[in-house]
Amino acid sequence: MIWEDLCFMHWALPPERLQPTLPPGLTLDTWEGAAYLGTVPFSMSGVAPRGLPAVSGLSDFPELNLRTYVRGPDGVPGVWFYSLDVTQPVAAALARTFYHLPYRHARMWRAREGGVTRYASLHPQGAFAGAYRPTGPEFQAAPGSLEAFLTDRLCLYVSAPGRLYRGWIEHDPWPLRRARAELRVNTLAAPLGLDLLSLGEPHLLHAERLEVRAHWLERLR
Repeated sequence: MIWEDLCFMHWALPPERLQPTLPPGLTLDTWEGAAYLGTVPFSMSGVAPRGLPAVSGLSDFPELNLRTYVRGPDGVPGVWFYSLDVTQPVAAALARTFYHLPYRHARMWRAREGGVTRYASLHPQGAFAGAYRPTGPEFQAAPGSLEAFLTDRLCLYVSAPGRLYRGWIEHDPWPLRRARAELRVNTLAAPLGLDLLSLGEPHLLHAERLEVRAHWLERLR
């Protein structure tokens, strides 16, 4: 698959605000004592099983996720998703069934003009509306930096009743740029009892395009 026009929007939080929201076996990963909750709007294209062609209308769609960063039972750092909103109901159903990921079918709209992306999503459990654009030169995150902590994640964790799984992904280093954003609505974290827009300006990064390969889940417990 190909991820395009991503904007990483992250807010720092005390770890005790998020640890109770995680399943058994996962602990929050922190940077300088803070946990980070992220909203990431982007577009997906070329989504298909390895060796099979992409299908027009099924393999290309916008995605918006709410995420935080965790460590598994063996200490491996990864991503935990609270929600993943897409316009493609079949893709959402397949991801829920085979990857146990909390995909949701949402009403979404995206347009890019003059380097500015305008993005909106509406789901009964959370809405988003805003605009963003990249600024400055491209760079790769330095090891040990906040930028690396927020983006250099090569696995995700998911849970099913009584079970914990890990899924690995492969990709080249992120081609990052700084970003600017104007956010009008962001209630994605309302189910967690959080109002992200009340937390102030987020940390912003942009990535233009990244090819990604995902592997099947492995059961941890």
